[in-house]
Amino acid sequence: MDPTSLPLGLRVQSQPPVQGLAVSERRVLNPHATLICIHGGLDRGGSFARLARRLDTFDVVTYDRRGYQGSRALTPLDLEHHIADLVAIVESESRRGPVVLFGHSFGGVVALGAALRRPELVAVVLAYESPLPWILHRPSSRPPLSKDAATEAERFFRRMVSNSAWERLSERARESRRLDGPALLSDLGGLHAGGVPYDLSTLTVTLHYLYGDGIIHDYYESLGARLREVVPGVHCRDLENAPHGAHLSNPDQLAAIIEETWEHQCVSE
Repeated sequence: MDPTSLPLGLRVQSQPPVQGLAVSERRVLNPHATLICIHGGLDRGGSFARLARRLDTFDVVTYDRRGYQGSRALTPLDLEHHIADLVAIVESESRRGPVVLFGHSFGGVVALGAALRRPELVAVVLAYESPLPWILHRPSSRPPLSKDAATEAERFFRRMVSNSAWERLSERARESRRLDGPALLSDLGGLHAGGVPYDLSTLTVTLHYLYGDGIIHDYYESLGARLREVVPGVHCRDLENAPHGAHLSNPDQLAAIIEETWEHQCVSE
């Protein structure tokens, strides 16, 4: 991973807990805890830089999940290996102090899996608009996934960001996204395959499920209601004027929620 390509404020870990995993960090003096950020499909760890710069009382660690960007050479790409990677990071960071997980979209699926695996090492989990189809299925009119990973990556970007944003990308940036297509197909394929990857009713770590007020707000609100039936003590919250990519568009709002969540966690303990 080229350090000069990292967003402002993030530095590469020279000895990541998983060989070949591109991990970066932002350290502060006397942190309350370490916030580990886990990105969603077709994203990368650097997208949390805006959020990290707004958290002066947290160390922030983020990484490119296997198959993506700086971790593109790592395989296999299934959920179990994503969870194992995060568990290794959690175990490493827990030596410094408490650990908080923030998972965006599919990253929240990974975060919850890690919290179930090592609950004693995780203080709290925040998941933003994470797909949990085994809790509540969301009907979709989208066509079946393409076997062409590059094509699916472009479709996904256009759908989740916008057609105009894709057109503004340089050809080099478009190709970089296309090269992340195999990892994206693995993420999406695992979700669409059905089945229950883990049992959330056994979660003992405090969960905050967050969602914005975008076009599928009603689905996330319904999912939150179902989570209250399944997960003991879950906290559900909707964010005003927040799209799916809230870590990019609403970093101040998310930073405030993370600080507030940590304060509440400390009081409750």
